[in-house]
Amino acid sequence: MKKKCVEPKLPGRYGRMDAAELEEDVAKFDQEFIAETAKPLTRQERIRDQKARRKRGRPRVGGGARRVLVTIESSLLRRSDVFADKHGLTRSALIARGLEQLLGKTSDSAPRH
Repeated sequence: MKKKCVEPKLPGRYGRMDAAELEEDVAKFDQEFIAETAKPLTRQERIRDQKARRKRGRPRVGGGARRVLVTIESSLLRRSDVFADKHGLTRSALIARGLEQLLGKTSDSAPRH
């Protein structure tokens, strides 16, 4: 006689179990106090956990990015925003391109002061 699966859409091995097998396998999750059986994370598990908790953030480009506060005259800022929108750039990308063009591209190995 062919064994009837619980729910074929369940992931992995659970989709291939019958109701009794499934109940037996997941019974451990019904226990109320399982903290006593817990153990400290290994170094690799801690690193993996910290990576998972990190926010996605911006991709690292070159030596990384830093926030800076600059003061720009209002009409110049408006004109730059219009230009950036028209060319599909962010304000930061526009400013970075302008600085690179003005200063010339430098290598990342240049000393920083």
